[in-house]
Amino acid sequence: MPDINLMQTGIDMSAFSERLKMLREARGLTQSRLAEMIETLPRVYNRWERGHIVPQLESLIKLADVLQVSLDELVGRSEASKDVKIRNHTLHELWQQADSLPDEEQKALIMVIDSFVTKSMMEKVVMKSAKR
Repeated sequence: MPDINLMQTGIDMSAFSERLKMLREARGLTQSRLAEMIETLPRVYNRWERGHIVPQLESLIKLADVLQVSLDELVGRSEASKDVKIRNHTLHELWQQADSLPDEEQKALIMVIDSFVTKSMMEKVVMKSAKR
């Protein structure tokens, strides 16, 4: 008998949860960090990754954007690419140049980029809570 989640959504939840975890780990994100980036509760995200519940379409779209994959790749309708997709041309060129830097310089660059991303995410959280 087919799995009820597969029948209702067309998504094989065990394959989806494994793919979600693989994509998250490939980008070096924790469950909590990814949940924060898509503006959902960490416990809800955890239930997706364990295959207990199916994300809503809005959440799937946010996940696909953050994980830099298409919705089809995210839900397993096509193979997920291992390549990092950077849409901004200048940022893409800089990323290619940074890839050839020595490890120590790459680590420093990662720290700088992470601090900017964290700052931006915190500003979004503050703005969202200020609207309430």
